[in-house]
Amino acid sequence: MYPVSVDHLGPTKNRFFRSARLLLPRRTDRNAASTSRSTKYANSSRHTRPKAIFHPAQARSRSLQIAYRLNSMQPARRLFRPSVFVCRRCCFTQQGPRAQAAQQQHHTRRAFSGSVTRHAAPTAPSRSGLASLTSRKLISISGPDAAKYLQGVITANVFTSGSDQHVRTDAGFYAAFLTAQGRILHDVFVYPDVRKDPRSSFLIEVDASEAERLQKHIKRYKLRAKFDVRVLDEAEGSVWHAWDDDASNSNTLTATTTTSNSNSTHNPAVIIMQDTRAPGLGHRIINLSPSQNPSPDLPGLSLLPPQVPEESYLLRRYLFGVPEGQAELLREQALPHESNVDVMGGVDFRKGCYVGQELTIRTEHRGVVRKRVLPCLLYGGDGDGGPPDRLEYRPAPATGNNNEVTAEMVPCEASIGRVGKKGRSAGKWLKGVGNLGLALCRLEIMTDLVLPGEPGGTGFDAGDEFVVALGDGEGEGKRREVKVKAFVPDWLRARLRDKEGSH
Repeated sequence: MYPVSVDHLGPTKNRFFRSARLLLPRRTDRNAASTSRSTKYANSSRHTRPKAIFHPAQARSRSLQIAYRLNSMQPARRLFRPSVFVCRRCCFTQQGPRAQAAQQQHHTRRAFSGSVTRHAAPTAPSRSGLASLTSRKLISISGPDAAKYLQGVITANVFTSGSDQHVRTDAGFYAAFLTAQGRILHDVFVYPDVRKDPRSSFLIEVDASEAERLQKHIKRYKLRAKFDVRVLDEAEGSVWHAWDDDASNSNTLTATTTTSNSNSTHNPAVIIMQDTRAPGLGHRIINLSPSQNPSPDLPGLSLLPPQVPEESYLLRRYLFGVPEGQAELLREQALPHESNVDVMGGVDFRKGCYVGQELTIRTEHRGVVRKRVLPCLLYGGDGDGGPPDRLEYRPAPATGNNNEVTAEMVPCEASIGRVGKKGRSAGKWLKGVGNLGLALCRLEIMTDLVLPGEPGGTGFDAGDEFVVALGDGEGEGKRREVKVKAFVPDWLRARLRDKEGSH
């Protein structure tokens, strides 16, 4: 037994004993006076529970230590000791060297998340191509209240300007779903469903990994609105992206929609929309009969661009500095202005109320956007030629701390800092391929852009260099880093200039 003194507790002594009993595990047996009753239920499984193992060294407060000592004065009890200890954090069973090696490999993967690439990086950007976007899915929303519902939940205007009755008739548009606090939930494209009445039926293109979640989100807030919503199978609709930098005037895609009821029987239902997020980015193509013709039969186009893997489209987006999907537009974290949704035509600042409008409008008219998503290049030290002077993709890895580094090895949301200087973070890494990627950059530190209302200069210095860490460096003597440089695309610089002039 342990000598315990609780006189110092004073009037709170009784309350302490009551709380101490709650902290202790229940006993499986009783005193000697009730031996017969405890024997009666000794073999009953419903009255036998595993007990937590407690030791005075584990007590973090004086109260817990006293409670343990009081508990030790009671008759001895049988403690349940599990034969195998399972770590709650990493769920690895620690039984021997093999399990410890697996746990070490697990921590290494966490330190370098995304270091294993699913597909080989493209060798060079394609000047023309037709890519099937398996990373995107379509959601059908159809009913008399579909347009009215979408008008209240997305950032773009579903109706024509100055009218709440006439649905816009273009081939499609870019928009986003926001939270009530103005954070991005999903970035989407909205198309008229040409298989039905386009005034009350729409197709929503969203990140494939987020399609089911967006469907549940729409169902949760539809209330009594009359429309149906479902995710289309791959056999019902597919998403493509086409571009041709060398196209002549007679062989250029135009935004159009064709239905299966057209005179041409070999043409399936096809929607072609110019991607207005960046000039020259290409065209979005929706093929609504992929089971009959996997690749879209484009009307008015005699020669299709060569079919290329989706990684070529990914590389093209990065070179233009266009983020897409919740791996780059972080769910419930990213803001429309910081993600360039405002300059990519995804927000109508003249439409009526919608979810998340308050913060978005206030940022547009009264706030200062200090961070934006920009394309970035990874490079090595002085032996690698110094900082790059232009945005150029290179599949070969960069060099960081005498080790080859690719963008896939940089964890998402890894902090970017200035070399040789301490202070606030200059940005955070999002995603990349090869030596190219996207990052959320602080403009006044990493670029020469002058923020509106602050003409007195910025903290940008052309001689500054920035680094991003590779994981947390567990198990290594030196933290691994690679240098990174941000670039402002010409189209983004021009649109920011025009936007500042319009205010």
